[in-house]
Amino acid sequence: MDAVKVGLIGCGNISAAYLRAAAFFPELQITCCADLNESQARARAEEFGLRAVPIDALLSDPEIEVVLNLTTPQAHVPVGLDAIAHGKHVHGEKPLATSTAEGRKLIEAAAKAGLRVGSAPDTFLGGAHQTARKLIDDGAIGKPLSGTAFMMNHGHEHWHPDPRFYYARGGGPMLDMGPYYLTNLVNLLGPVAKVMGSANAGFTGRTVGSGPRSGETITVETATHVTGLLHFVSGAVIAVTTSFDVWQHRHGNMEIYGSQGSLVVPDPNRFGGTVSIARQREAWADVPLSHGIADGNFRIIGLADMARAIRAGRPHRCSGELAFHVLEVMEAFQRSSDEERTVTIESRCERPAPLPARPVLGDLG
Repeated sequence: MDAVKVGLIGCGNISAAYLRAAAFFPELQITCCADLNESQARARAEEFGLRAVPIDALLSDPEIEVVLNLTTPQAHVPVGLDAIAHGKHVHGEKPLATSTAEGRKLIEAAAKAGLRVGSAPDTFLGGAHQTARKLIDDGAIGKPLSGTAFMMNHGHEHWHPDPRFYYARGGGPMLDMGPYYLTNLVNLLGPVAKVMGSANAGFTGRTVGSGPRSGETITVETATHVTGLLHFVSGAVIAVTTSFDVWQHRHGNMEIYGSQGSLVVPDPNRFGGTVSIARQREAWADVPLSHGIADGNFRIIGLADMARAIRAGRPHRCSGELAFHVLEVMEAFQRSSDEERTVTIESRCERPAPLPARPVLGDLG
């Protein structure tokens, strides 16, 4: 297939991972990059052999088919709308938007223009999570009934050079890390029907621990501990906690409990890991991975799948509809907490198509 030409906007911390991974996917040709911080764009361009251009020039380039939007969450929708207005498909970092109202604008604008929206995370396409999906689809644990999902740490300020956006409105552990967990749960179990949630902030300020802002205090403007229950359309009920308030814990990342057994699913922020199964009263056993995309950081595979989907005329897996559904679910935790009620989820999405069980990186079916 002819490579899809891509322009990258947002040359911050995560862009290096995308650009390193792009070398594994010949269906993508990232030609240029841009950032409001022009020196940052020039540094990335020099590092990866790209052209550093102004944002307007990138958007106006007729050869660019897809804009890869790696800006901070608060800029995801404005940049995405600009890309769509210039006739470009857009694939962005997670979350899709900082609110469903903003996310809806992006989805509707793309639909009106006949363009595609894609969004991270794409880690659910990794070998471990596709193996877990296959086990569930094959009935290895019977009907999924319940489960748990935990993402708990003490925030990112100890390592991130500028962590302010994590604690601003539209940030927090649910919107930052929740997409990995909830997207994978939708991949495994299908869409969510309703949410019961509770949210609070354990600390009013955070101290930056590294980089040029080291020692600076950040005011916390969002919930930093979010917990609750997801009721899936399928009938499964999953307990979820995301937190930046926890120093240490011993919970696993994710477990699914079925009518005939239990399944351990590894960190959904990674492509690989160990999948384990226990059938009824049998001992736990590790499962060989049925899919090969497992070792490494391939945080561009969702865009590679979109590129192939554009050429083939099929749906792409990391779709805007999936990302919007996950965004509505994440937002519902805070709404449920604020309004002290169960929140019904209005949107629905299809489970993304499973990957074929092939070991070849980039063979996305």
